[in-house]
Amino acid sequence: MRESCERCGAGLAPDGEAVICSHECTFCAACGAEMNHVCPNCGGELVARPKRAQA
Repeated sequence: MRESCERCGAGLAPDGEAVICSHECTFCAACGAEMNHVCPNCGGELVARPKRAQA
């Protein structure tokens, strides 16, 4: 999982909110909303990034 937003550079916690496209471009939730949930790299839909299960 990426540790920072590809647009603004904000840190992304593994269990924090983020959005991701099918090519795994990753953005913070705020940037995703500002981009109307459309990936600027591929034009795909940005959806909530799944969270990893705790070990």
